[in-house]
Amino acid sequence: MFLHVQKLINEIVPDEPDPAAANALQEGLGGQFGEMRTMIQYLFQSFNFRGATGKPYRDLLYGVGTEEISHVELIGTTIARLTDGSPRYNGKATKPVDEPGKGGATPLSDALSMGNIHHYLVAGQGALPVDSAGNPWSGSYVYNSGNLVLDLLYNLMLESTGRLQKCRIYEMTSNKTARATISYLIVRDQAHENAYAKALESLGIDWGRTLPIPKTDAERFPEVKKLLDQGLHLKQYTFSADNLSEAGKIYRGSAPAAVGGGTLSTEQMPDGFPMDIAVERPEEFAPGLDPDLLALVQATAELELADADDPGSNGASASPATASTKSAVKKK
Repeated sequence: MFLHVQKLINEIVPDEPDPAAANALQEGLGGQFGEMRTMIQYLFQSFNFRGATGKPYRDLLYGVGTEEISHVELIGTTIARLTDGSPRYNGKATKPVDEPGKGGATPLSDALSMGNIHHYLVAGQGALPVDSAGNPWSGSYVYNSGNLVLDLLYNLMLESTGRLQKCRIYEMTSNKTARATISYLIVRDQAHENAYAKALESLGIDWGRTLPIPKTDAERFPEVKKLLDQGLHLKQYTFSADNLSEAGKIYRGSAPAAVGGGTLSTEQMPDGFPMDIAVERPEEFAPGLDPDLLALVQATAELELADADDPGSNGASASPATASTKSAVKKK
């Protein structure tokens, strides 16, 4: 089973809308080396794992795969914020309606000149399961050979390539919202490189000669250096609610020198950051629950509660509740 905590794994820093940066981030979400790929690949390797004596390796895959779910959540939410705008980007009341920033809106006219038009045309100013060219994410990306060594080697290559691409995306934008998320993912990719490199070393494999890790010099990015100084690249989360994970048997001791060195440790999960729900987007015909809809919801809920409190009703008032709701809708 999986549990969901209503917190983001990293803080989304507010800044102005940037649809172009949002589209670049789509590569980190739905591209061949993106977060959707790592999430599905590691979890399927976990589901298909064989051999009870290899439980620490399975648990390591489970922990990283579960974390990748939170990365999909983080990057998807970041893309939505970049297309939607932010609380401090309010524009000027005197500007025409079709100019960016009027009333906090990101007008649909932006969709014709910036980013991915499908963020507006299809997704209501939200993320999509596609890459930066708009190609749909494909399950054919997933590598699950059934051979532990091959899977670990492939995973190490996947994390290294993902980190390389995120360093490039970082350089493409100065937007604080985008860079905060990108920097966090760069550092966590390094932690996952440590995980798979350490697992291969425990199996007696000199992976450093087989697959040298590309040097990205990411510590020159201020946001990345701050996280590295905190040791975030040396922690691996188990996300094990019952604390039965044995991933700590592998993710411990000295980190591989080729990915930075240091001392590795495991934790159950990070504290997380508050998760807010985005504001309604009337220009997308996605207004949320307006007062009329809320009134209908409340009326229906009150009828259903009254029905539940009446032990002799046996659901008899269900039809009147539905009829009442339909009647209210027709009146509108």
